[in-house]
Amino acid sequence: MTDRKKLILDLDTGIDDTLAIAYALGSPDADLIGITGTYGNVTVTQGVRNALAVTELFGRPDIPVHRGVDHPIAADEANGGDGTFTVSQGSAFIHGHNGIGEVDIPDSTREAATEPSVDFIIDAAETYGKDLWLVPTGAMTTIAAVLEREPRIGGMIGGIVMMGGALTVPGNVNAWTEANIAQDPEAADRIFRSGAHVTMIGLDVTMQTLLTKRETEVWRETGTPAGRFLADMTDYYIDAYAVSAPGMGGCGLHDPLAVAVALDPTLVTTLPINLKVDLDGPTRGRTIGDYDRLNTAEKTVDAAVGVDVARFLGEFTTRVGAVAAGER
Repeated sequence: MTDRKKLILDLDTGIDDTLAIAYALGSPDADLIGITGTYGNVTVTQGVRNALAVTELFGRPDIPVHRGVDHPIAADEANGGDGTFTVSQGSAFIHGHNGIGEVDIPDSTREAATEPSVDFIIDAAETYGKDLWLVPTGAMTTIAAVLEREPRIGGMIGGIVMMGGALTVPGNVNAWTEANIAQDPEAADRIFRSGAHVTMIGLDVTMQTLLTKRETEVWRETGTPAGRFLADMTDYYIDAYAVSAPGMGGCGLHDPLAVAVALDPTLVTTLPINLKVDLDGPTRGRTIGDYDRLNTAEKTVDAAVGVDVARFLGEFTTRVGAVAAGER
């Protein structure tokens, strides 16, 4: 294996997804080989547009962006039963209708890659093997489709580090459901049951990693277009948190933490467990231990239950700060 991990970020490119891109680009131990577009904070079309635009703004127009699956597996009654996806009012409030805090940045001069996300990920797994890590931070539909097409992927690559779920804390959609899982509970459940090893970076740890306007002001003071954009976008996010979660004092760094753990697993402590997602009844979307596999020796999920907040925030400010300043 090489010293630099190959990353594919599967994003519904909203605000914290954009911060995850910046974290990856600012990390000397990461090689971001591509972005795949899913849905959640925004539609796939908007998310792909955002990923193309921000990578260009950050000086990395070489990173390909691929379209992923654009609706849930079940295309269930919540989305009209017609295979469509509609952004929720909650997501639009937190991330803005354009997904990046209503900040206007130029469209990219390039188009999305023509190769579908599922094919791109499988090709990359066959090329890079254990050097490759998948980091899904939105709806899990594309990753579920990859594992269905090629079940060996889980054993071929370094691992899957997903941002989603809530095991020991309440959800952010309702008392038991986290937003990324809620977008496609069937997809997340299939991933947990696939046999692939997954590290779950859920609300248990991400809500402990808070960013404030003290940090964003440093980005703004760089005077660069990237720095101003990052500051304005993230301030919108912090303001939305002040309304939706008063008293927290900042915004949770959900998706960047997943990228950070893919690069350095020692940032979190984990609980080995076999998980499932409730698919029926009032607790639909809940991530919980799978009673039927409770005593199975092999645990396929490491659920993060503790995080080294100080070390992560230090690395986050350094790495994203380098991108804001145009140094990476």
